Amino acid sequence: MVRIITLNLNGIRSAWRKGVLPWVSGQNADLVCVQELKAQAADLDEEMKNPDGLHAYYRHAERKGYSGVGLWCRKQPERVFDLLGNDEFDGEGRYLRADFGGLSIVSLYQPSGSSSEQRQLAKFRFMALIYAHLVELAASGRDVIVCGDWNIAHQEIDLRNWRSNRRNSGFLPAERAWVSRLLNEAGWSDVYRKLHPAATDEAYTWWSNRGQAWAKNVGWRLDYQLATAAVASKARRATVYKEQRFSDHAPLSIDYDYHLQTGPTGCTPL
Repeated sequence: MVRIITLNLNGIRSAWRKGVLPWVSGQNADLVCVQELKAQAADLDEEMKNPDGLHAYYRHAERKGYSGVGLWCRKQPERVFDLLGNDEFDGEGRYLRADFGGLSIVSLYQPSGSSSEQRQLAKFRFMALIYAHLVELAASGRDVIVCGDWNIAHQEIDLRNWRSNRRNSGFLPAERAWVSRLLNEAGWSDVYRKLHPAATDEAYTWWSNRGQAWAKNVGWRLDYQLATAAVASKARRATVYKEQRFSDHAPLSIDYDYHLQTGPTGCTPL
C-alpha cells in the first residue's frame, strides 16, 4: 500500500510552527506533496531541508515569500524534475516531479486568479500549459499521480456557496470546463471523487480567513489527486484531515494498492 498526502502549507515556516512535521511522521506516508512554500532555500532550517526519515526536494519561486512546491519522499526517487520549460511559471516554482520505477508523482500549484484580472489571465496561461503537459504524461504509458492545489472547485458540490461564486475565480465556467476536459478527454481521474462521488461538506480542503468560514465550514474543494487510469483504479481510501490545522488548507490523504519501486541508480540531482 502506498499513502500519498497533498497539502498547501500557506508558508512552510508557519506550518512547521503549527506541527506539520510531527503529524506527517505519524501518518506513515510514502510521499507528501506540498505547495505554497513562501520561502527560499536560504530560509529553510536543517530540519526542513532534511526532515527525519524523508528525502526532501523543493522548487522555490524566484520571488521572495511566494509560491514554491516540494516533495517529501520516504524512498529516494530515481529522478526529480522541476521545470516545465516555461520561463514565466518555472520562475514561480509551480511544478516538481519524482519518478519511482513506472510511477511519477507530481506536486503542482496552479495559480489563483482571485487577486486581479492580470492574475486570472496568468492562470489561464498556466492551465493551457499544464493541460498540454498532462495530455503528454497520460499518453506516456507511465502511472502518474498529480497532487496539489488546483485553485478550481470542479462541481457545485465542491463548495458551499456555489451560486454566489459563479462569476468568481476558482468557479468560473471556463475553469470548470477545463477540469471536465482533463477527466473526460485527457485520460485523468479525480481520485477523491472516484471514491466519494457524492461527498459535500466533508470534501472541502480550503476555507477563507474571512467571515468565520472555518467555523461554519464554508469551504471549497481545491486540493486534488488526479491520476492516470491504471493507478487510479488502485485507490482504496481517501480522507481529508481536519482535526488539526496547519494552514488554510487541509491535507488530503489517499491510499493506493500499489508497490513503490525504485531503480538501482539512485536519484538524478535537480
